[in-house]
Amino acid sequence: MTIEELKQFAVAMGEKPFRGKQIFIWLNRGVQSFEEMTDLPKALREKLEGCAQIGGCRAIQVQEDETDGTRKILFESQAGETDTFEGVFMKYNYGNSLCVSSQVGCRMGCRFCASGLSGLVRNLTAGEMLGQVLEAERVTGEKVGHIVIMGMGEPFDNYENVAQFLRLLHDEDGRNMSWRNMTVSTCGIIPMIGQFAEDFPQVNLAVSLHRLTDEGRSEIMPINRRYPVDQLLDAAREYTEKTHRRITFEYALIEGENDSDEDVGRIIRKLGGMLCHVNLIPLNKVDETGYDGTSRQRAREIAGSLEAAGIPATVRRQLGSRIDGACGQLRWQAEAGN
Repeated sequence: MTIEELKQFAVAMGEKPFRGKQIFIWLNRGVQSFEEMTDLPKALREKLEGCAQIGGCRAIQVQEDETDGTRKILFESQAGETDTFEGVFMKYNYGNSLCVSSQVGCRMGCRFCASGLSGLVRNLTAGEMLGQVLEAERVTGEKVGHIVIMGMGEPFDNYENVAQFLRLLHDEDGRNMSWRNMTVSTCGIIPMIGQFAEDFPQVNLAVSLHRLTDEGRSEIMPINRRYPVDQLLDAAREYTEKTHRRITFEYALIEGENDSDEDVGRIIRKLGGMLCHVNLIPLNKVDETGYDGTSRQRAREIAGSLEAAGIPATVRRQLGSRIDGACGQLRWQAEAGN
């Protein structure tokens, strides 16, 4: 709930509106019980116990890569659901970032990704997304200063809950997180790119690209059959013109599939002149998908070629290599009993 919604909730309980703001502030500090809200009257805390729940989520499994401090966290909802979802806590020199899931599972069917191996189960609520941030801080004992909605699920397939989550993060009485410290990733649902530009012009947008021909991209990303790659790139250009913000293209490097010199030349032709950045990601191996990642040496060569052509490119730092780091991988392993 937003502050305004909680104020209305407080009034409906016969309380003053400012009590709703107090509750909001406590929730965003990560309290797990109403009893911890010590500036609320005891009678109100008891009333809340009888008619409300905090919800969110709790960690049920944590994997840590001691080489870089990355933690993969398996969550379960505190709203009575029995399914699980994931987040990844990552340490960078600019601060800590959390990769947040927006759905349990995914229906996009990208062939290289573990998130959709069991299909879409349900959308996560804004509270469950915020709960991932709060619970990650509780588990790690460290603050989260940046979020990327790049975990399980397609954020634009759950747009209203994602939008509510972003607004909750930004509220000055809550997390007070800068819009520019948030990134949302999409596989390319074109109509929602324009909506996102209208609603959140300061939030970073990343688009999962991975291939630049319709035949090749449709093979690994079924969404391309509905929204072909050239139409997607046109929407990306419109986005940069409207927001004046650089767009990030995520390009998962799959050995023997999209890492040839011909593929690199196609990237240069298609993206040349666009306000963009290419994030090259050697694929995390997931046995069930049958794909393997390109070597980091080859990734660096590709980045050099793009840079030489005037397209900013980086190779994503390898994090969580000793744990189930791929999206959906920990949940899949846990449900399979491995």
